[in-house]
Amino acid sequence: MHVAKVDFSTVLPRFLSLHIFSFLNPKDLCVAAQVSWPWKFLTEQDCLWMPKCIKFGWFLPYAPADNEYGAWKHHYIACVSNLDWLTPREAAAVYGTLNEPKTGDEELQERQREKCLRKAIWEKIALRKKELLRVRPPWGSGTRCWRLLESRYQPRLSQTSRGRVGLQEVVEKQLVSASLEALPRRSNVSGSHSYPLLSKKSWRGVYKNDDSSSRASQPHVVLISSRIPAYEVVVDSVRAGVISVVYEHSGLTLESLLYLIEKALDGKRAQSLGVFSDGNSREIHLLQGYKIGIKNLLRPEARDFWERLGSYVAPEEEGGHVDLFVPLGASEAGMEVLSQLSQLTGTLFTAPTGIATGSYQHILSDWLGRPWERAPPSIYFSESKLQVWSSLTDFLEDTLKSARKQLSPLFKELQKNISGRMIGQFVFDTMNMANILNNQGIAQALAEGLTELSKENSDKPLEFLSYFLLKKCSKKSKDLEGNVVLTERGPEAASGPSAKERNVMEDNPQDKKSSRSQNDPNFEVLVQLEKKLQVDSAEKRTKVVRELLQSERRYVQMLEMLRDVYVTPLRAALSSNRAILSAANIHIIFSDILQILSLNRQFLDNLRDRLREWGPAHCVGEIFTKFGSQLNTYTNFFNNYPVVLKTIEKCREMMPAFRAFLKRRDKTVVTKMLSLPELLLYPSRRFEEYLNLLYALRLHTPAEHVDRGALTTAIDHIKKYKDYIDQMKQDINMKEQLSDIQRVIWGCPPLSEVNRYLIRVQDVAQLHCCDEETSSSSRLYEHTRDLSLFLFNDALLVSNRSTSHTPFERTSKSTHQFIASVALHRLLIEDISDTKYIKNAFILQGPKCEWICATEGEDDKFLWLSVLQNAIRSSMEK
Repeated sequence: MHVAKVDFSTVLPRFLSLHIFSFLNPKDLCVAAQVSWPWKFLTEQDCLWMPKCIKFGWFLPYAPADNEYGAWKHHYIACVSNLDWLTPREAAAVYGTLNEPKTGDEELQERQREKCLRKAIWEKIALRKKELLRVRPPWGSGTRCWRLLESRYQPRLSQTSRGRVGLQEVVEKQLVSASLEALPRRSNVSGSHSYPLLSKKSWRGVYKNDDSSSRASQPHVVLISSRIPAYEVVVDSVRAGVISVVYEHSGLTLESLLYLIEKALDGKRAQSLGVFSDGNSREIHLLQGYKIGIKNLLRPEARDFWERLGSYVAPEEEGGHVDLFVPLGASEAGMEVLSQLSQLTGTLFTAPTGIATGSYQHILSDWLGRPWERAPPSIYFSESKLQVWSSLTDFLEDTLKSARKQLSPLFKELQKNISGRMIGQFVFDTMNMANILNNQGIAQALAEGLTELSKENSDKPLEFLSYFLLKKCSKKSKDLEGNVVLTERGPEAASGPSAKERNVMEDNPQDKKSSRSQNDPNFEVLVQLEKKLQVDSAEKRTKVVRELLQSERRYVQMLEMLRDVYVTPLRAALSSNRAILSAANIHIIFSDILQILSLNRQFLDNLRDRLREWGPAHCVGEIFTKFGSQLNTYTNFFNNYPVVLKTIEKCREMMPAFRAFLKRRDKTVVTKMLSLPELLLYPSRRFEEYLNLLYALRLHTPAEHVDRGALTTAIDHIKKYKDYIDQMKQDINMKEQLSDIQRVIWGCPPLSEVNRYLIRVQDVAQLHCCDEETSSSSRLYEHTRDLSLFLFNDALLVSNRSTSHTPFERTSKSTHQFIASVALHRLLIEDISDTKYIKNAFILQGPKCEWICATEGEDDKFLWLSVLQNAIRSSMEK
């Protein structure tokens, strides 16, 4: 029989050839690509390289074109070249490892040890390969990655085939877990042991002098998140005597937040504790990655946090309470969260019930819980400053961006709450915002008076205007007196029936039927209370619907402002042969927003018609359901939103006529001191208001009401669409954040990966041990250079930080040089105990590099190691 020698890749079907090549590792695939052109074509296919990239969590930042191949191979090579793998000579140049003198016996022992270890690893790897070949399923037979390849979707990190994890990765994960467990621990208040010990000093518990301390010595504490817009002005609004704790929204864990509270209390108990953070009517955005809601409230980590937080506050019998500055009282889910927290901790939790639309207007409304001498906002803050902040939040945030850039380097060494107070006071005094707020009220009253004057056409305009202002002033004073009377009588009216109801339940706990059968006055009280609750529910429901109508009217007016101020003049100029913009550019910029205006005008008309004949039995859920089915108009707008902004910028730069047009129209009285890009922000903010109002409306709608089901359906529609908007915002913010970091660090490899985000940046000092043979308590270390550690959710980036000063200037500039990047699941941590020669030190060890680091203070070390441990555990669980 004649034997033919042919290339199997030219005879076998391509599927079988690819199946054969799939058993090769990346290095062998690159060698096979040099054999022939058919082998090169086959070994560079994406179906071979994509699983190898996914195995390490490396994803393409784009979808390859139809005729493009080899993209995954190039991506694999680019990622491998950026890892912290150093040759022995490169390691010697960086760390001087080859220059360390060793005796002959030490070198011989080290070689024998390496030889034995290498032999054991080779034997285990060979055994592991045999097992994988024996149990490996046919290549591409219905696996997750094959289906993703067919559908051309980007895979997730959790979709990697965990059954194919090699022995080396398993050993690395075990080493990383062992390093986390080997770290020294500190005993927290609840008695558990789970976090590093930073100092050997004895911690004073939160119960110090608990029996002898008086209520007057118990301070008020407020936590302020850095995610709050213009949080510096909020910090400056804190009353004297109130302890403020400013914390970073990103880069902290629940344990580290408790550590900051413990340090602020200094062994005392708080009379009340306020949490001023971001959130909505269903959940609290306490920290990055910690959205506390009804679904995750009872998880062990969150439950332990709230239990310990409640132990820091005085009992409810002594007037202790926790105030959450998040409108949880405006939805059923939020009310359930407050109830669960109160039952879990034994402490009274309160939150605002406000349904007012707008930025943080809810904090100045009514609050749940029993009435105190002062409203919770006035306990912690100066009401005048807080009112200015809530009214001008967006403008303050824009102002503080430049103020932070100029002032933050000067306050870099100060604590965040002190620097925030200084910056907030500076901005508040400079802008004189109290006068701005008063001038806004005067300007609004004058505008109303001039409007009435134009309608009346009076012969004596000044007398008419003065009479109008006097009438408005007297009316406002009467309203103020009425509000004061209602406030004084409110607690009695609210507490009276509830107290009587409580007495009835306590006096006659078992004899309810007999009391109801007789003409008991207590039974009449219960009936009247039930009727009052029904009336209150109907009134609150009406109030929510009216707020919905008023806010929708304001929203439509803002959209009409875009049409009247910008679109109409541009179209008129185009029709008169004096074009400012071309028809195509006008269509790109304004077509979607005009369609949104048409949709919301129809929605407003439906709401107005329904409220005109409003009664307790009327419904608005069906109107929202119909509105939710037409949201493709908003989808077109958000998909084209980046193109619209770029078109505006391009036309402004290239067309002087359009630049002059915007200069005349932007930030005028007619546009309420807003520019065209700022006006285009309103559609993205409106859906959060819709959702809060719908939740509040369902909260005050009885279960047997006809509108209940339609409201639930409308909430599902609006919530799903709001999640879509939030995801778009998150993707854009993460992309910009990574690009900013890449610009800052010189020589930094590409950072754009799917689902990657920055957690924390920590400045440390790199140390070098002068003599490792001495005992750990007597070792001397020298400071070699300054490092900046950039912690991402999947990797740690190490950079060299250098500081340069400019003549005649106080501020300095920092530059960063890329050193290495280590995947978190391959990073080992080792603690270094404090001695008289070294403080706040630890060791970070990658596969090829090791860094001995030390922070400036013990707080920085605890916060850094806490968040680093949490990030490593999260990356290993994926």
